[in-house]
Amino acid sequence: MRAVIQRVNRASVSVSGELMGLIDHGLCLLIGIKHDDTEDDLKYIVDKTLNMRIFPEESGDSGFDQSVLDVGGGLLLVSQFTLYATTRKGRRPGFIEAARPEQAGLMFDQLVESFRLSSGLRVETGVFGASMKVDIENAGPVTIILDSEDRNTPRRSE
Repeated sequence: MRAVIQRVNRASVSVSGELMGLIDHGLCLLIGIKHDDTEDDLKYIVDKTLNMRIFPEESGDSGFDQSVLDVGGGLLLVSQFTLYATTRKGRRPGFIEAARPEQAGLMFDQLVESFRLSSGLRVETGVFGASMKVDIENAGPVTIILDSEDRNTPRRSE
């Protein structure tokens, strides 16, 4: 599972001109689901996202001291299978790594529910599989790519 996480002042998603989800201060997550993702991948994305310190402290002296839980921010989750595009061959991206819509839809719903139950925060979404317009006012800007495959990669000493 892959998430592109953006710290936002505001984010919304619309379908056919109708507003489906809107948050103020918080995180917008574009979510890609891979064909072999499991519940462990889902749990990793939820835990890492909720506890990642990517918000400034109230004094504003530093930019990476508090989590979305600490600041009581909102979460906007948008499914985006194109995060698993392969561009090795030809001029058209392939999506063989992305989960089939039936599987991805179920897992996306589980992810949304897990964020709701684990956080107590406002969690908004678009419409799975729909053509959506996402409006993001990135704060910072801060954009972080989180991949559940990284959970098994040993950390280097920094």
